[in-house]
Amino acid sequence: MLNSRGLRSQLKDSVPVAGLCPQGAYGVQDSLRSGFTSVKNQLLPSHPLEISEKNFQLNQDKMNFSTVRNIQGLHAPLKLQMEYMAARQIQRLPFLQSSNLALDTLRGSDESIGFEDVLNDPAQSEVMGEPHMMVEYKLGLQ
Repeated sequence: MLNSRGLRSQLKDSVPVAGLCPQGAYGVQDSLRSGFTSVKNQLLPSHPLEISEKNFQLNQDKMNFSTVRNIQGLHAPLKLQMEYMAARQIQRLPFLQSSNLALDTLRGSDESIGFEDVLNDPAQSEVMGEPHMMVEYKLGLQ
């Protein structure tokens, strides 16, 4: 069925309630570990540019790797991908926000100021939980 924009309807007809609430050990949702559930996260994008905006950094990296490969050869993008992978693995404890400074430096985005720099204040984060429980969960001790 086509809508007024000529695109197929991208909204799901029904949202499964069981899939929204990951069950914890006692049959209730474990909000501390899995976060709050939202129907909005399971719906398809409402605007055609939303997918492009979400994948902007991935598309930018692919374009940069392609350019580097054409200029310097096959070894250069492979080396950059290994450096990116190593920089992504550097994290703080699970209950603390990580700035990913090494990854920003490799991408060259450490000198630019964007929305995520201003609006992503860790002091206003809603992700704070019990530190001991979060570390045990991350290490698989529980």
